[in-house]
Amino acid sequence: MGGPKTENIKSLFDSISSDYDKLNHVLSLNVDKTWRRRALKHITDIKGAGEVLDVACGTGDFSIEIALHSSDSVAITALDLSEGMLEVMRQKVAKASLQGRIFISQGNCEKMDFPDNRFDRVTIAFGIRNFEHREDALREILRVLKPGGRLVILELSVPSNRFLRWCYCLYFTKLLPWIGGLVSGDKAAYSYLPASVLKFPGKQEWMKTMSDCGYGNVSHKAFTFGICRMYIGEKI
Repeated sequence: MGGPKTENIKSLFDSISSDYDKLNHVLSLNVDKTWRRRALKHITDIKGAGEVLDVACGTGDFSIEIALHSSDSVAITALDLSEGMLEVMRQKVAKASLQGRIFISQGNCEKMDFPDNRFDRVTIAFGIRNFEHREDALREILRVLKPGGRLVILELSVPSNRFLRWCYCLYFTKLLPWIGGLVSGDKAAYSYLPASVLKFPGKQEWMKTMSDCGYGNVSHKAFTFGICRMYIGEKI
């Protein structure tokens, strides 16, 4: 399925899946919900029947939001490495009575079984930084996108302002691992997660990577002083 990093990421998210939702919203002060809502309009504007692929779907919050805000004729396929996260998602999808709209699949987006030109939209919310081979994933996603289709990425980032960056790094590297470890018992996982954000490419480098992988009309928007960034690319 993948190399050492892929297997480590799978194990990491399996281990924190039961506490992930609670901690995710607390540690982000619930601002992550606002970021997802701002991305929705770029995903749910499909006219008529269509398909959305939610990559690195985790426990399914974004898949469910997409289903609730799009036409009933739009189907959502949710893909993730972690069976632990998907098990939590299955319960949430059933509770929302969305089993007929959301189809859950375990797998690695670097090599997918989906046919070419299948999906109208693909989204990755806060997961791309964990991919072992990001360029391979981008090219594979481009393969399964329909011509004219759109990839929408949300990812955490580091604020540009020096003072905000200092505060952010203090919170992210010191306080967040302590709280995460206290609640989940897995401090290592919540030390890895902020470290992965600090290592992710800056906006210009990442936009160039998307362009080099074949995406057109690549754009970027920063949310909340640059703590979150949205990247959009199209298959042209």
